[in-house]
Amino acid sequence: MKKFKLTAALALLSAGSVWAAGRDYISIVGSSTVYPFSTVVAERFGKSTTFKTPKIESTGTGGGMKLFCKGVGVDSPDITNASRRIKETELTMCHENGVKDVVEVLIGFDGIVMANDIKSHDFALTRKDIFLALAKQIPAEKDGELKANPYTMWNEINPSLPAIKIEVLGPPPTSGTRDAFVELAMEGGCKKFDWIKDLKKSDKSAYKSLCHTIREDGAYIEAGENDNLIIQKLQKNPNALGIFGFSFLDQNADLVKAATVDAAEPEFESIASGEYPVSRPLYFYVKKAHVSQIPGMAEFLKEFTSKKAMGDEGYLTDKGLIPLDEDKFNQVVKDSKELNPMSF
Repeated sequence: MKKFKLTAALALLSAGSVWAAGRDYISIVGSSTVYPFSTVVAERFGKSTTFKTPKIESTGTGGGMKLFCKGVGVDSPDITNASRRIKETELTMCHENGVKDVVEVLIGFDGIVMANDIKSHDFALTRKDIFLALAKQIPAEKDGELKANPYTMWNEINPSLPAIKIEVLGPPPTSGTRDAFVELAMEGGCKKFDWIKDLKKSDKSAYKSLCHTIREDGAYIEAGENDNLIIQKLQKNPNALGIFGFSFLDQNADLVKAATVDAAEPEFESIASGEYPVSRPLYFYVKKAHVSQIPGMAEFLKEFTSKKAMGDEGYLTDKGLIPLDEDKFNQVVKDSKELNPMSF
């Protein structure tokens, strides 16, 4: 009995020490794509309430997940933004480190674009073109055989494309935008080859490696997590294409223009309807244990999931967020209000 009481006391002491130092602001990390949306909400929240403006760091989705899942307490972030859904391995890592109850908040949708300088060439791409331009290995002449990617010019892949060097500025492996791009665009083009599509059934690992591995010979250039920096680099190199979210295209329409993908323009309506094939959901994730401990957490969640923020005429749509339909929106509001933990 004494041993039980001692253990319980130590547990309470340990739990208390996690919060002993205190923190009077919300700490947010994660996706560079979600960063602008989160920043707008944070700024409005700071001005309209008595709470401090949340501090937001753009670390990329993967980097944010690592920080978020390290543990609970004032030394770890309260929220992480994500431009893809949390992976099962990441949620397991959270649980193993004591982050037991993770609340998932779907905020809307975004398209991933390939864009270039507004005065440069027009691009009408297919997902097959994108795969053949950026994959490390591509199908050889005989089914079942592969070869190192030989293409250096866009018109070598498709005669209708410009006769310029393949040069694409894109995010690093830690980015959720890159994860979504290889899944939606690269894999989408990869499985246009029938024998590769069949490979998914017989050897899923080989299929994924082939479809998701980007070439490393200079045609694809890792340009960091800052999408604004990619847009600046496109001004200096009009022949290059850059990969980033629709919201950045929308905000820089006077500087850059997007390629069509499978004849679809990346526009608000085409992304919302699914006609534009390279679109993805955007999220943020919350530690339930932090909501009762960090000042303003519940109020910040309420602001972010309000109609005035992420509704179909909310202020986030002015920044390029594609809103949820009414049923999804209502479910998100319910789950975030009740702090319902997610599971796979």
